[in-house]
Amino acid sequence: MLSRPIMIGKNIFSKCRVNNITFKGNNNNIRNSFINNYTRKYIAPTSTIGVGYRRNVLSEPLNNSSTKIQTKHFTSTIEEEEDAAALDRANEFWADSDKREEAVRISDDLFAVPSPNAPQVDEILKQYELECANRTKFHAGYPYNLDYDFVDLFPFMKYSINNLGDPFVKSNYGVHSRVFEQAVIDFFARMWKLDDDYWGYVTSCGTEGNLHSILLARENHPDGVLMSSTQTHYSIFKAAKAYRMDVEAIDCLQNGEIDYEILETKIKHYASAGRDIILNLNLGTTVRGAVDDVDRVLDMFRRHNVKRENFHIHCDGALFGIMMPVLPSRSPISFQKPIDSIAVSGHKFLGCPMPCGITLTRKRHLEKMSEPVEYLNSIDTTIMGSRNGHAALFMWYALKTKGIKGLEKDVLLCFDNAKYLYQKLIQAGINAERNDLSTTVVLERPNEEFVQRWQLACEGDIAHVVVMPNITPTVIDRFVDELVNGF
Repeated sequence: MLSRPIMIGKNIFSKCRVNNITFKGNNNNIRNSFINNYTRKYIAPTSTIGVGYRRNVLSEPLNNSSTKIQTKHFTSTIEEEEDAAALDRANEFWADSDKREEAVRISDDLFAVPSPNAPQVDEILKQYELECANRTKFHAGYPYNLDYDFVDLFPFMKYSINNLGDPFVKSNYGVHSRVFEQAVIDFFARMWKLDDDYWGYVTSCGTEGNLHSILLARENHPDGVLMSSTQTHYSIFKAAKAYRMDVEAIDCLQNGEIDYEILETKIKHYASAGRDIILNLNLGTTVRGAVDDVDRVLDMFRRHNVKRENFHIHCDGALFGIMMPVLPSRSPISFQKPIDSIAVSGHKFLGCPMPCGITLTRKRHLEKMSEPVEYLNSIDTTIMGSRNGHAALFMWYALKTKGIKGLEKDVLLCFDNAKYLYQKLIQAGINAERNDLSTTVVLERPNEEFVQRWQLACEGDIAHVVVMPNITPTVIDRFVDELVNGF
């Protein structure tokens, strides 16, 4: 499909680090600019907060919920700032939500005279940058790898890079990054062992990948019934609703995997009724990080004589789809098995400043939903028309600089740190669990102050930490210490 792709291999640039910010090469202007912009001092307010768990079904509270602690006054640089509320106190407008909303409001009055005391744009952006830096330091609940550096790509932000239309069909618009997008697709096709019969594109997020994959399945199996577990990402059921599909939500086992006995009963029922089966399998569920056993499901199809043309398997690998190929797992994911599509997110494990992802499928599935568009001089094969060309460039850069060895190193590091977090929680007397093929650690739901501080994703009486490369042992030590002793 790609005659001479920009191959993604091992090409690590030299780096230097200043105050926990990584710079590449010898661009001292950028380096000095960052130092000047980030080195600011300010005072944290004194606050009183509650410590301890709210009562739940997993355990008794670790501490009495009425316990109070005092935070200390301190002065630090932005890299060492420890309180999300400690913004530049000289600009109170950002700390006050009403004043902040007024500051960012865009006037539609042509004759309005701006107040001389109103915050200027550069001042507003400075405050927002400080907030982003602070909130990034205390992030543990969502699967975003925040350990990345794309300074080399800053020059391309001044261009409107649009990969509109099909990634393999050139359009009339000349400022695009298709060659990089094709290289990204080619990398994943090789990693997932899909030879020449492949097609895919860089998406805006994992949800778009799922929407496209389920649409492909429906177009190839118009009377098929969609089945997925109850712990599946909501985008799968959103697709079923949007495409008016019959859907079966299958209960889960305690560890979050699909209940195989119930699934087999459903497969037997629909196969005997002559219905095609569209099955979504999870390569890491949203909350518990559970991985459905693809081989076990394929055995069910064989036992009930479901022919290959009568089933379609999509794998939602938003987070773990990239990680699993470099792990010795019970059921390696690849297109050597009779699966039909995989969707992953690019801003999660790989790391990217904007949401993005990739969907990959067998090329023959595309035949029923490819339409020429004269206006584009291309083919309509994607969910979106205009597509973010910067996302393809950023994903290519991350893969090119890391290489497969770099990905493997990050994966193994995350698993080691996930085990470390799990052990620390158990040693602290906190109920926790972790699936063997996952870097997601589930724990008792803490109080709301702690949840907000660490931006934890919660469901009922549980919360989770998704260990990404930026969740280091130092971060874990602090997380557990604050969980037990307060902050």
